[in-house]
Amino acid sequence: MRIIIDGMGGDKGYKEVVKGSVDAVKELGVEILIVGKEDIIEEELKKYDYPQGAIEIMNANDVITNDDEPALAVRRKKDSSMVVGLKTLAEDKGDGFISAGSTGALLAGGLFIVKRIPGIERAALATVYPTTKGISLLIDAGANVDSKPEYLKQFAIMGSIYCEKILGYKNPKVALANIGTEEGKGNALVKEAYALLKESNINFIGNVEARDIPEGVCDVIVCDGFVGNIILKLTEGMAISIFSLLKKELTASLKSKFGALILKPQFGALKSKMDYREYGGAPLLGLKKPVIKAHGSSDALAIKNAIRQVKNFVENGVINLIENDINN
Repeated sequence: MRIIIDGMGGDKGYKEVVKGSVDAVKELGVEILIVGKEDIIEEELKKYDYPQGAIEIMNANDVITNDDEPALAVRRKKDSSMVVGLKTLAEDKGDGFISAGSTGALLAGGLFIVKRIPGIERAALATVYPTTKGISLLIDAGANVDSKPEYLKQFAIMGSIYCEKILGYKNPKVALANIGTEEGKGNALVKEAYALLKESNINFIGNVEARDIPEGVCDVIVCDGFVGNIILKLTEGMAISIFSLLKKELTASLKSKFGALILKPQFGALKSKMDYREYGGAPLLGLKKPVIKAHGSSDALAIKNAIRQVKNFVENGVINLIENDINN
């Protein structure tokens, strides 16, 4: 299996991509193609021992930044690491693509270059959402700020397949994010989507209120990208605030510091559960090939786990399963 990685995307740069790639080829037995500035990537690779031939470099001299207008950058920066990587994937010279670069550019590039599965109206970002019961899958997390009921139905089908095959949930419970659990609640979009999902062959359990999402009452949370991104960003902000308040309280006195020391393993386990690096990245579901958006601050651990994610994606035939479900 050959996985293509944007070597220049992300906040932490090519060094973390190289280290994560080396760790992945040793642990996962995959082949890696790093796309980016060949001279500096090659120099960094010399610092590591890894199976000969397991990591290759494809030169790309340009970089798409977060300041670039996404669609325009994809069209104009044809020698960027992201565009070259996506084109290589589209030409069947790799099994999946990972980038920690601009989300907007990756979405645009995925649609323009890799293209959608026949029958899919819109591709959607799916991201794991930590809950008290484990993790759920949130889809769409920001790719489509405006949606139609048919889009939400397809998001639900794709999310259900991914949740079952990659996250390991048998017959995952799917719910619509809404302002109430009753069938008649919500705006026109959600009401119409509810009717479509009720007639689908997935395990649709109805609506879920935002306050119940962290309790893990459903395995797949379905919404348009506008709502999904707000849920995601609000949760991230709340988690940061809570950890900050806990740290402040637990270091306020000598007594609390002793208590914090005793509870340190438990706090470590909780932090690990909330750590994005453990989950890899967010797949852009609905494309003809696996495309993963890694977190902008991804380090080597996050890159390695994103590679693991692509490996599982390919081995479980998620693309074919989505195509069959959508068109049957």
